[in-house]
Amino acid sequence: MASILAQKPKKTKLKELKTLGQQLLSSRAHINNLPLLLTFISPSSPPQHVLESLLSLQSFFTTVLPDLPPSSSLTKRRRLDDSTKEDPEFIYRTWLRSKFDEFITLLIQVLLSPDTEEALRELVLDSFMEFVKLGNGGRFYSAIYHKLLRGIVHSGIPVEFLSELLASNYFKYIDIRYFTFISMEKLVKALDIKDIPDEKTVGEDGESGSQSRESVELSIHKLHYIISHIPPPEGIDEKFEYEMWSGSGLSSKEEHDQKELSKLQKAEDKDRKTEKRNTDVLSPATIAKKMKLKFTKAWISFLRLPMPVNIYKEVLATLHQTVIPYLSNPIILCDFLTRSYDIGGVISVMALSSLFILVTQHGLEYPNFYEKLYALLSPSIFMAKHKAKFFQLLDSCLKSPLLPAYLAAAFAKKLSRLSVSVPPSGALVIIALIHNLLRRHPSINCLVHKEDGDGTPKDNSKDEDTVTKADDSGSCTEISHKRSGIDHFNNEESNPIKSNAMNT
Repeated sequence: MASILAQKPKKTKLKELKTLGQQLLSSRAHINNLPLLLTFISPSSPPQHVLESLLSLQSFFTTVLPDLPPSSSLTKRRRLDDSTKEDPEFIYRTWLRSKFDEFITLLIQVLLSPDTEEALRELVLDSFMEFVKLGNGGRFYSAIYHKLLRGIVHSGIPVEFLSELLASNYFKYIDIRYFTFISMEKLVKALDIKDIPDEKTVGEDGESGSQSRESVELSIHKLHYIISHIPPPEGIDEKFEYEMWSGSGLSSKEEHDQKELSKLQKAEDKDRKTEKRNTDVLSPATIAKKMKLKFTKAWISFLRLPMPVNIYKEVLATLHQTVIPYLSNPIILCDFLTRSYDIGGVISVMALSSLFILVTQHGLEYPNFYEKLYALLSPSIFMAKHKAKFFQLLDSCLKSPLLPAYLAAAFAKKLSRLSVSVPPSGALVIIALIHNLLRRHPSINCLVHKEDGDGTPKDNSKDEDTVTKADDSGSCTEISHKRSGIDHFNNEESNPIKSNAMNT
């Protein structure tokens, strides 16, 4: 057997590989077949050989894993007393644990390799997730699951197929979603953004800075794909049966067989192990209660990253629907949204939906909200992709009866000036917006129709010859009453208060 292990055969027949697996499962005497089978778990091996080795190794580790020491004991082994160190059984089990850890690493390499066939990748992922389900004494094995996610995020190549498999097949389980949120927060914090060279900072080879930025941007893309495909937290319902991946700690077949156990046996097991499980296992109800907090922490951590523009826009476009309703405290988004709103252009337009929800539904006080909204009114807004949503929100923002008259007048005048420089379809929208403003705010009707105190239109023709300079306090009003036809509205003024809209 030593000669067999000395070098990996260049051409091993599938039948021989199957024999090695059967021998390993039959007796401990053939334990040296284990390292040999591990050599075939490689992206460079033929898919049939990978699959055959995987089946044998999965069957072997599934049976011995509950008796193996935790991985942490490998690093603490030097501290043990001499009698424990010399225990052959402990040494054997520790060696098996190291081989299992190596097996997990090899599976991740196969999963992330671009050379792996999609059918094989799907089978390997299923096997890997079975170890996530069973490998921690029947509890969720979060350590190796985090290792998988870390490999996906930091892989130098796109792995959309693997991320799609994970999202479509496993994100329906509440415990997988829960631990995915925890891993997302850890991965975001571990992404060392501070060490990324600035665009102006280039290494000696001229390429290191660019490669580092590209690598981080690729990781951010993967983080966004994963976190955006996790279903949001459901409402807490004690009667609702949440689907758990590691709920029973059994494989699918065993889980089906165990349903036939008698109620008496279940009750006895519960009495014996209740105390231990209460300290080690998260119940579905407990996970459901904690899910919103984990969801919030993961998203807030992600939003602190320097996202590429395309990811930034995707996040802003869906934030008000997929994130804000499920946060434990939506107000914590105010800094992110106000910064986005202050950027201007299309970014401000896309941030408006979420910011409007915080202002109207969660009591956010943002003094410059209408000033920034006013600044967005330009001909370019009629070319924006999200212009329909913008005008809908603009109408909603101007609907409040508490809106000051000078603001309503400024928006009406600004929109009326825009109507002569935008496409006809945009002019129709503007007319509707101005109509709504005049109907909701009667105090600005003077912009289109001024009357004397007796209710008759004022004749200003005689007053034109008697115009005098007025005081600063009443100059605008004096001039507006004495010079009809002169518009004192300043269209270039970005501050609606200083636009003189009411004095026209």
